[in-house]
Amino acid sequence: MSQSPDSSQKTGSLITEWRPEEPAFWQSRGHGIASRNLWISVPCLLLAFCVWMLFSAVAVNLNKVGFNFTTDQLFMLTALPSVSGALLRVPYSFMVPVFGGRRWTAFSTGILIIPCVWLGFAVQNPATPFSVFIIIALLCGFAGANFASSMANISFFFPKAKQGGALGINGGLGNLGVSVMQLVAPLVISLSMFAVFGGTGVEQADGTMLFLENAAWVWVPLLAIFTLAAWFGMHDLATSKASLKEQLPVLKRAHLWIMGVLYLATFGSFIGFSAGFAMLAKTQFPDVNILHFAFFGPLFGALARSAGGAISDHFGGTKVSLINFVFMAIFSALLFTTLPHNGVGGNFIAFFGVFLMLFLTAGLGSGSTFQMISVIFRKLTMDRVKAQGGTEERALREAATDTAAALGFISAIGAVGGFFIPKAFGTSLALTGSPAGAMKVFLVFYIVCVVITWAVYGRKSSRK
Repeated sequence: MSQSPDSSQKTGSLITEWRPEEPAFWQSRGHGIASRNLWISVPCLLLAFCVWMLFSAVAVNLNKVGFNFTTDQLFMLTALPSVSGALLRVPYSFMVPVFGGRRWTAFSTGILIIPCVWLGFAVQNPATPFSVFIIIALLCGFAGANFASSMANISFFFPKAKQGGALGINGGLGNLGVSVMQLVAPLVISLSMFAVFGGTGVEQADGTMLFLENAAWVWVPLLAIFTLAAWFGMHDLATSKASLKEQLPVLKRAHLWIMGVLYLATFGSFIGFSAGFAMLAKTQFPDVNILHFAFFGPLFGALARSAGGAISDHFGGTKVSLINFVFMAIFSALLFTTLPHNGVGGNFIAFFGVFLMLFLTAGLGSGSTFQMISVIFRKLTMDRVKAQGGTEERALREAATDTAAALGFISAIGAVGGFFIPKAFGTSLALTGSPAGAMKVFLVFYIVCVVITWAVYGRKSSRK
């Protein structure tokens, strides 16, 4: 009796054959398996973003529980996770083809329990030195690196025509973790949830109690649950296997560095604004309790990312990105009109509204630029392999590997924005007392991205 095709394609958690570009395979088996892996990947990535941006909520409250850090030090703590996150995205981007998507997702999710537990104990002791918080902040950056491996993994499961939407869902709903954290953290720090583990809280001037450790500990049980979900529910694709040596040539492509700049302007802005917005708003409008509103910006941006990928599948990533960069420049210019001068004036409602639009456009652009990366690198690799006389199967396999490596590496470049933006705000405030200097740099950068997108990808002569 002959073996059915399906039975030879899956061995436990390992799938040995994967042909998403074949309509019959995709309809019969591929769509179900890809969707399963996507919907386990999403909460794992969402929790990673929660951990990555923990200090954007914790830093605002550190001095309320007995610490005495300067504003520049607090901005530094919000920026540091993006340093390690950006650096680690480089090796993380190559891990899925080496170890498998299931194994790596489970491992990279599970290790995030370490900085969460440590941070919960550290904030309860006012004698904890700043250097310890630096180490914990850098460990939180491991969570930021998960984006590179997660997006690379999901890109293997979906056909070319559906990659933009799938990556938009994974990245967009994953990015939602920033908003979820900034919504949940202010709620849980007012409750005694972990007294049995030593969470005693600190009494505030108004008589309320602040349990800052909860902002870190609340994610631990969820991380444990979804680590197990990834291990037992996801799959490794044998067709995605590739050595580090096979993936490195993608770094020689000029388009990788060009798209890295564009992704820095979109995702870098999203994650940088997410990290620094609460601290920035607190310095400009100290009478406003910004933690009640901070989650709205990342929420807009994350939802917009999902939409950006789907819209780009329909209209083309280049067109969407080009229009989006124009609006990012416009909103950056408008922000100057909302800021107080020498502590006088300013309009918080206008400031908050313009920032929401910056989050929205940063999210849309994150989705559209990622769609561009998928299209560009898939075409480049397939054209190269076919020119060498390679088969269609080989071209598809190498295109998937190169695209995944490019997505991961470019995401590492984008993550640098998570450090640069809050650090730029802190430096500008320290030197001039205003964030306007930093915003001028961002405005010029967005204008440059308009020019690059049009010149390299938008003109008729360059569209091929």
